[in-house]
Amino acid sequence: MKVLIVEDERPASENLVEELQAIDDNISVVAGCSSVDETVRWLNKNPQPDLILMDIQLSDGLSFNIFKACEITCPVIFTTAYDKYLSQAFEYSSIDYLLKPISQDKLRGAIRKYKNLKSHFTGNGNNHSSLLPDYLSNHDRKRSRILVRKGVEFQTVRIEDAGYFFTEHKLIFLVDKENRKYMAEKSNLSELEEELDKNIFYRANRKYIINANYIKRFKPLERSKISVELTLPVNEEIIISQENSASFKKWIGES
Repeated sequence: MKVLIVEDERPASENLVEELQAIDDNISVVAGCSSVDETVRWLNKNPQPDLILMDIQLSDGLSFNIFKACEITCPVIFTTAYDKYLSQAFEYSSIDYLLKPISQDKLRGAIRKYKNLKSHFTGNGNNHSSLLPDYLSNHDRKRSRILVRKGVEFQTVRIEDAGYFFTEHKLIFLVDKENRKYMAEKSNLSELEEELDKNIFYRANRKYIINANYIKRFKPLERSKISVELTLPVNEEIIISQENSASFKKWIGES
């Protein structure tokens, strides 16, 4: 695995090299860059590495500027002492966000996540550079996993394990089969809906997307509305509108 380190503090850069080699002796650090300009020059002259470990605050500006100056097709693990860039980081090719000081366990977990994603999206592990960014952006194929957050930690959840999605205070949440709630890395339900298999997931209303495999029962209400009960606890009643009741019945009969 070829890794590029972008870090403007030499001791931190040297420590990352040592930790990476201790985690996996197959990891090769191909270069170390300390600024936005130096990183852009290196990327323009060299093949893309397999992975980039990138500090956010560099000597000549934020590393996000690197993405504006050149195309990065490999996944990135951001490393920083600040959590204020968390949301912005995942607008790019990021698969993890590590807060300094970085322990070997945290770094090992991030490397494991990279390997898992590589294996999942490539099967044989080859030519993954064009596939991983698709996982983190809009894509016309249906998702099999989704990136979620619990506190400052990120992980992936299998789509079939998602009992339902809901929106609250302009945030998107996923509740899994064990009734664990995560914040999903999506901006709205409509965007998420387009990436889900419509044979399994149904947009119940403005607030909920539900999984057919977790529907316990449903019953008619007045004015042809439908109340849906899931096998998972939900804080409020999920109502299918009169306008959508026919499509819901058709969908549940076919799913």
